[in-house]
Amino acid sequence: MSRIKAALCTDFTAPLTIEEINLRAPIAGEIEVTLEAVAICHSDISFAEGGWGGDLPAVYGHEAAGRVTAIGDGVRGIETGQRVVVTLIRSCGTCVNCATGKPTICDGNAKPAPILTRDDGSEVVQAMNCGAFAEKVVVDQSQVVVMPDDMPPEAVCLLACGVITGIGAVINAGRMRPGEDVVVIGAGGVGLNAIQGARIGGARRIVAVDMSEEKLEIAKGFGATHGVLGT
Repeated sequence: MSRIKAALCTDFTAPLTIEEINLRAPIAGEIEVTLEAVAICHSDISFAEGGWGGDLPAVYGHEAAGRVTAIGDGVRGIETGQRVVVTLIRSCGTCVNCATGKPTICDGNAKPAPILTRDDGSEVVQAMNCGAFAEKVVVDQSQVVVMPDDMPPEAVCLLACGVITGIGAVINAGRMRPGEDVVVIGAGGVGLNAIQGARIGGARRIVAVDMSEEKLEIAKGFGATHGVLGT
């Protein structure tokens, strides 16, 4: 058990508050990561504003990067000191969904013992399996990927959600094939990575549509071949 500072949501109508809470040690199949950077996804904002409900108090944040500082029994292929990206996707690897290539909707994970608690023993919700608006997290080994040491943590953390959401929308959901044309409406964080995914996947023409000329220029840097100003 260790003490960490975290940004807690205690009321959907109030700002987050910084508190010291308890983080339990990793058990079998889990790792502890001391965080270096965490991005703010709009999903975190929606949760904190009460848009999607949920139990409180909670620690949000699910796009994180840091160094492995403790390892539970049975973990293989991960060592302390390594830089990792931490994502909300916790997969058991053996349920029907995982076995058929759909780990994002895994239904084989049993609820672990409470990871975050207050001094009175009450549980603090580790939202989206991460709770990364904090100094450290304890997560399942399936939620981390080892990254290069020379990759800056503020870039690594974006891979956890925004990047894989955009690229996955094109390659997995959209089933884009090399040589096809792609139109991406909205060149925000996810849109830019949809454009990047189309470029990686070998699209012929990639048309970015946005209301901002500045964003269209950024989109070209991510691989867009054409830009359409929505105004």
